[in-house]
Amino acid sequence: MIQQLRIYEIFENNKAAFHARFRDHAARIMTGRYGFKFASMWETKFGDRTEFVYLLEWPDEGDQDRAMGSLHGRSRMERDQAGHLAEHGPMVGQIDDRLLVDHSPARERSLLPG
Repeated sequence: MIQQLRIYEIFENNKAAFHARFRDHAARIMTGRYGFKFASMWETKFGDRTEFVYLLEWPDEGDQDRAMGSLHGRSRMERDQAGHLAEHGPMVGQIDDRLLVDHSPARERSLLPG
């Protein structure tokens, strides 16, 4: 299993609209149509930056690549985002995306001495 960490810079002036859109639209599509499995979600402050962070779980990188590719290839989502942008303005700045490979002590790939 691998995990994927997604970090979105969001803006204070419209973060309620971002959270509503993510909850009511994006997360529903991600889980229902594309099999995304959310492990956890957070909001954090990092200096002056507000971030929305979530952790996804995937069986392997192939499943992750296929699901993310299918999601980002949706022209309808792009049209929906354009309408939302016109109504609320920019809601997301920088996006960071990281794959996490488990090296915990309980796993075979542990980096700690046996």
